[in-house]
Amino acid sequence: MQSIYAYLKKKQLIHDLVEAGILFLDNNGQLIDKWDSKYGDKPPLYSTVTGSVESAFVRFTVYSPEKILTKVWKDPEMYESFIKFYNQHLSDRDLCYVTGEFLPSTERHANKIRNSGDKAKLISANDSSGFTYRGRFTESKQVASISYKASQKAHNALKWLINKQGKIIDNRVFLVWENGGNEVPSVTEDSYDITSLDPFANGNNPKIAFTNQEFAREFSKAMDGYKSNLSTEASINILVLDSATTGRMAVLYYRNLNKEIYFENLVKWHTTCAWLHRYRKNEDNQPILFFGAPATKDIAFAAYGPNASDKVVKGLMERMLPCIVEGRRIPTDIVRSALRRASNPVALEKWEWEKILSIACALINKEEGYNLALDKENNNRDYLFGRLLAIADVLERNALDSGENRATNAIRYMNAFSQHPARTWGTIQASLQPYQVRLGKKGTYYAMLIDEVASKLKYEDFNDRPLSGKFLLGFYSQRYDLYQKKDTSTVGQTKE
Repeated sequence: MQSIYAYLKKKQLIHDLVEAGILFLDNNGQLIDKWDSKYGDKPPLYSTVTGSVESAFVRFTVYSPEKILTKVWKDPEMYESFIKFYNQHLSDRDLCYVTGEFLPSTERHANKIRNSGDKAKLISANDSSGFTYRGRFTESKQVASISYKASQKAHNALKWLINKQGKIIDNRVFLVWENGGNEVPSVTEDSYDITSLDPFANGNNPKIAFTNQEFAREFSKAMDGYKSNLSTEASINILVLDSATTGRMAVLYYRNLNKEIYFENLVKWHTTCAWLHRYRKNEDNQPILFFGAPATKDIAFAAYGPNASDKVVKGLMERMLPCIVEGRRIPTDIVRSALRRASNPVALEKWEWEKILSIACALINKEEGYNLALDKENNNRDYLFGRLLAIADVLERNALDSGENRATNAIRYMNAFSQHPARTWGTIQASLQPYQVRLGKKGTYYAMLIDEVASKLKYEDFNDRPLSGKFLLGFYSQRYDLYQKKDTSTVGQTKE
């Protein structure tokens, strides 16, 4: 410390940094505070520091006569020395509401919580002329007093956690951590990110009837791996932070849960809000199939579109947290919005529609409890109509030439079908005749399958009452089942 002090007394730190090519001067010999493109390529320091370079930290390495190298910023003795020095200047003692002890208190709490340019504070009372605390108290410290030590520990620990594992959307922080510092799965990720469970990983022998029950067993095993690393008393914390103004930050959501309750709710979410998804890609940009729950951010884009603002996305993610952590129902408007967009494929790119379709099915399945495997015993009106639409889609798709990528009539009329199923089905079925003839024996099979499914519809159910989300589940499961078949020579028979 004495060596650093002796050096700084010379008042040539900036001069030496300029000589070393770390800081730079303009043509007038003035320090360049913010880099401009007219000066050329931006140096490393100016690319790293947000704001003025004068706010950058300088770290010192001290060489002793014995040529012992000391990295001061890693020296515990330096930390302790500074703490003792600073404590000497903290004279006012008060009851700390955090520790319950009489310690030197402070009214100046840390900012820069989310990033180095963040001015918002979690604890502040600087409006002595307004109505922040006046009317009830004469001084801000009468509201609550926090010791300097507790404030520094809490704020620095929070900064470290956010930097390490926080998810930030439009300055809103979503943070999950365990008191012991062990890794725990986040509530914002999808099932693949949490466990990398892929029922189709072997590729050559995919599982056709991958059910929620099978997935629940596998997912529970993965969660047991996390729990085994935690102590018996471990608890999980979920925190959401955001600021409405540049100066003040608020805790929007906070829960402290026993690890058993947290993992139980997490397993329930990922095994009930589950469906087969194809929108993930690996390092080689190849599609990855995974079964499970979608990420909350993907749910936001499915419900509100890819151009949804960060404000909309972070709002939905916050609303979804109680559904995952506390087992609440998914808000109806989110499900309806995803259903509406999934029912209108002609307005979307094919890959985008497939993604929205699987996410919408997952959201609907959360309440209905269906399996991905086709349920041939399900005689629900909406489910059966969805099956009919899927058969029509596969029939026409198989009849088209390999290079013909246009949408089938079933896809084109899907939105109208969801609103007026009986009337629209007549139009779709009439358009299938030439394709049935072109397919020959296979076309006859599809026609017989249509008859089989249609015969299960009750007379009074064949009407134009709008379809619920169950029709998407029937559509997806029937289409998936047909694409898994290798032999379609017999109605109702499945060969693996």
